[in-house]
Amino acid sequence: MKTRLADYQSVLAGGINRFLAHKRALGRRFDVEEKTLCLLDRFLVDRKLRSLEAVSPDVIDDFLATRPRATPRSYNHLLETVRRLFNWLVLQGIVVVSPVQARVRRQKSRRIPFLFDQHTAKQLLELAAGLKHNPRAPMRAQTYRTMFALLYGLGLRVGEVTRLCDQDVDFDRQLLSIRQTKFYKSRLVPFGPRMAALLTAYLESRQPYRGFPMNNSPLFSFVQNCPINPGTVSQTFHSLIPQLKLNVPDGVSSPRLHDLRHSFAVGTLLRWYRSGIDPGSRLLPLSTFLGHVSPVSTAEYLTITGDLLRAAGERFERFASPLIQEVSR
Repeated sequence: MKTRLADYQSVLAGGINRFLAHKRALGRRFDVEEKTLCLLDRFLVDRKLRSLEAVSPDVIDDFLATRPRATPRSYNHLLETVRRLFNWLVLQGIVVVSPVQARVRRQKSRRIPFLFDQHTAKQLLELAAGLKHNPRAPMRAQTYRTMFALLYGLGLRVGEVTRLCDQDVDFDRQLLSIRQTKFYKSRLVPFGPRMAALLTAYLESRQPYRGFPMNNSPLFSFVQNCPINPGTVSQTFHSLIPQLKLNVPDGVSSPRLHDLRHSFAVGTLLRWYRSGIDPGSRLLPLSTFLGHVSPVSTAEYLTITGDLLRAAGERFERFASPLIQEVSR
């Protein structure tokens, strides 16, 4: 766990460090929240506040005003980070009452992700396979095709894919070891024969450039044995999207790399409906597979689509049909 005692200099320095240590002991990364609290600490130092009692509601409102946020979601995250800090300080008896009185902003609409079906995902992989190599990025085509396949086929986060090492691929048990990911949790992700064949082909084509797999070497790397930056993967993804000529429905956002993970979750739910499996009985295993702390987080990924509604409707008809016939007799 990391603590940064020297980073904070305001009257809240000790409280912030204890709060971050508490959250990280529970398995939370809190990296973004830490940056927010650093800004709050700096603001209090600039205001030359000498006591906790001086941190009033007006001071907190002034801090929020100095951090303009274009969207309600961004503002609410800022506000809730500060609110959580002071609520925890109250519980610890460090402050008497929280000075955070501002209200969250109402979100007019939530972003609806673009969902890739199997046909569209296959087109994306074909485009990736056609990428040109260059001296700084040998095997560019095979690398991105394999990474996009892992994102869509296993629902991994892009950071999880880029952090994979050679030792994390277990072909004997057909498992990927996802280490120290979000919330500091590690998990095993099984993969099937087709994914095994894809990974095997990638490693074989990589051998002339990097030799045989080495335990701590990144699975995906171009130069200096360094993992590929997730931002670079996202840039490549967005460079391919216009070539797909997608028909993005009204109200749906333009495709993002993270939508491949959304597509995996929704596609899994759709397959369960169509095969007669009760999705409610499988939500916890899906949550574990995706690396979520609870099924509540997984539910955020399960966007309602026309296909899902039809599948759910057909299932309800099969369930209700005998009852309807009995009543009509």
